[in-house]
Amino acid sequence: MIIRNGLVFLIENEGFIKKDIEFKGGKIERIGKNLSNDSNTEEFDAEGMYITPGLIDAHSHIGLFNESIRWEGEDGNEEFDPVTPDMNALDGINPFDIAFDEALEGGVTTVSTGPGSANVVGGSFTTISLYGNIVDNMVIQNPASMKCAFGENPKGVYGQKGKAPVTRMGVAAILRETLIKAENYIARKEDAEYKGEHFDIDPKMEAMCPVIEKEIPLKAHVHRADDICTAIRIAKEFNIRLTLEHCTEGHLIADYIAQEGVSAQVGPTFGSRTKPELTNKSFETAKILSEKGVKVSIITDHPVIPQQSLNMCAAMAVKAGMDEFEALKAITLNPAQTLSIDHVKGSIKEGLDADIAIWNLHPLDLQASTVRVFVKGEEVFGR
Repeated sequence: MIIRNGLVFLIENEGFIKKDIEFKGGKIERIGKNLSNDSNTEEFDAEGMYITPGLIDAHSHIGLFNESIRWEGEDGNEEFDPVTPDMNALDGINPFDIAFDEALEGGVTTVSTGPGSANVVGGSFTTISLYGNIVDNMVIQNPASMKCAFGENPKGVYGQKGKAPVTRMGVAAILRETLIKAENYIARKEDAEYKGEHFDIDPKMEAMCPVIEKEIPLKAHVHRADDICTAIRIAKEFNIRLTLEHCTEGHLIADYIAQEGVSAQVGPTFGSRTKPELTNKSFETAKILSEKGVKVSIITDHPVIPQQSLNMCAAMAVKAGMDEFEALKAITLNPAQTLSIDHVKGSIKEGLDADIAIWNLHPLDLQASTVRVFVKGEEVFGR
């Protein structure tokens, strides 16, 4: 297919510019003006329309907390042990959840989805394409990250059960203990392999190995500024990768986050303040962090905010003062880079997957709707 005359969001041009795009074999083949069509390729005239990469949400629970279902479809938290790194999101995702089709209609084509924040260590996230019905065939990266949580959620879940953690100190101590166990496990395993001896596999510690070996980051649920600092402190102690999830009070310590070079996945910002650690929640957080040089991704935390509303969240950030170009990057290129999938997703560039959303209006206009949506060059939604 050749899409002609659309206003294409190009990173190198820092905005929209009128171009043609050609797909071939699921990839973006050519970008330019007045592209030749020598093989009777299907054409679509996108005159006056806006074209973006398929939107990306770096922090979702889609498929794990299902729409229109009660406890039967709540598969995101195993709340009987504060340390469950062996939980893998892939085993709980329901790709037939109606939220997948609604997300595609909203221009969202890729998400990283995984366990909730009930546990200190909750399990691994997986990054998937939202198009398909066999989740194994939708995987882009698994595991993508290891979920951990600070603050009120793990304290509340286990404190009310009369077991640790009851305090923020307890949360940090349990996480440190888990990381130390993983380091020791790797050393014992390597020693056994060197000696040719039998070694008993521990599924929990096996799941933690990619964190210690810096293959995947800790995906730290943090709202309060002090929790953000604790997450950074522990990541530095163990020399592991870290991403800050929610980062609700990140604007209060923006200089420090920028200095530490940690990315921030900001949200869910729309809606009421449902617990004390959300007191300082603001749409200005993304703006302030971005202006300090922090790599910001805007997230929905679906189902807290519906997955298809990702562009609305970016629009609200712009309304609060965020630069429009940076807000669009925060739902395309930035999450792709944070998830380490920018070699295939996140921008309109020759050689990348043809994940494309065509909009009737500017995508940050709250009246905007998608006209056509493609995943790897295949149309997955069209009006």
